[in-house]
Amino acid sequence: MKKIKIIVAACLLLGFSSCTDNFEEINTNPNLIDQISPGTLLNEVIYNMTSNNLTNHYNVNAQLMQVQLSYPQYYAGIQRYEILETTGNSQWNAGYKWAKNLREMLKAAEADQAVNYTAIGLTLNAWIYSNLTDTFGDIPFSEASQAEEGVLQPKYDRQEDIYTQILSDLATANSLYDHTQTMNYGTDILFANNTRKWQKFTNSLRLRLLLRTSDVRPASYSEMTAILQDPVGNPIITDATDAAVLLITGITPNISPWSRALDFSNQHSIGEFFIDVLNDLEDPRRPLIAGQAVRNTVTIGYKGIPSGYDAASFDYSPSYMNNQQVVAPMIIPILTLAEVEFIQAELAQKGHWNDAEGHFKSGIHAAIELWTKESLPESYFDSPLANYDGTLERIILHKYLATYFTDNQQWADYRRTGFPELPTTTSMLNDAILPSRLLYPDVQKIYNPANYEAAAQQMGGDDINSKVWWDVN
Repeated sequence: MKKIKIIVAACLLLGFSSCTDNFEEINTNPNLIDQISPGTLLNEVIYNMTSNNLTNHYNVNAQLMQVQLSYPQYYAGIQRYEILETTGNSQWNAGYKWAKNLREMLKAAEADQAVNYTAIGLTLNAWIYSNLTDTFGDIPFSEASQAEEGVLQPKYDRQEDIYTQILSDLATANSLYDHTQTMNYGTDILFANNTRKWQKFTNSLRLRLLLRTSDVRPASYSEMTAILQDPVGNPIITDATDAAVLLITGITPNISPWSRALDFSNQHSIGEFFIDVLNDLEDPRRPLIAGQAVRNTVTIGYKGIPSGYDAASFDYSPSYMNNQQVVAPMIIPILTLAEVEFIQAELAQKGHWNDAEGHFKSGIHAAIELWTKESLPESYFDSPLANYDGTLERIILHKYLATYFTDNQQWADYRRTGFPELPTTTSMLNDAILPSRLLYPDVQKIYNPANYEAAAQQMGGDDINSKVWWDVN
């Protein structure tokens, strides 16, 4: 009976279409894992969530944030702010699926007193749920994945309460790491069992989420400063080799999220806004991200098209996405040195830390060198746009470039700060206002109606313009 309850609850969260096909096998297959070790599910969670986050970045974030767009699709689409009840299904389904696995991992870690696995599980859980709640707002959290306790229709928690818990969990995780205790349940694919790197990821994620809440949670700034002032007790990512960047080797099962690399580039143009910023900077990332445009068989450089373009025809073939980015070996950034440097630059710009310009410049170095694998020449900073001008807008513009390929971080920063300023066109829907959230998956109305309705009302309506808790811009 417990197995049946688990599957029903999963279907309520994920949607019945993904459950019914495998219902019989899941409940009768004797080869399914009955007992797990703390490390049994770790690599599956890391690989699958990271891969799913990248495809969501490409399909949703990158279109909202004018990085890439479907072309020649000249009607509707996410680039024109057409958000459907199915737009967020992939992130919702994957998030809850792998959060359930983390719950089982945490139980096993606690039973074995494997404190490092507990710390890692709390960190990954905070990572998954922060992305979920930042995308949808109020979501099932405290009652999620509790079918064994009879909770088949979980309530939706307020985003503020979710953040309170996951920030507490990250602080707990930091205190749990024991670098004298080895991880004896296989080798993880992210940090190869290096607990010091895992701890740096934990605290760097704390910085990300504290900054996210800083406009609505006054204690966030002092907590960030406390972390930075105690590098021994609260180590963060300070070197590129410490960054949370998943290497996709191409060796099964660690394969590219794109089974056909052509699908990454075919009928997908680089966004005009994004590539024009890189052009102004003469940025060395350009050839790695996109090909060159062509007019009448003549190459004309890196040239995109505007998101939400008003017509389907241009007198040139635009720069398409370079599909070599998704051919293994490839990387998927989760939380990079560049992001941590830009967080510190913003803190300093707001008077809560020091050396804004130094962190800004270090962020640019780290962001570009992540992709080019070469030292950035100082001549890069000859461009006026590469220089720190004392404004938050300049910091966020370069952070926007740096968080390319990193789940929904560009969109989150835009909602929090209003930067970078994105152009609009008359063909954009929603009065050309960039959406504040995605809609809840449609199956929630059917299989969890009372809690869905309560959450929608609490959010101010299940509407793309209903702002999440920390979005006061």
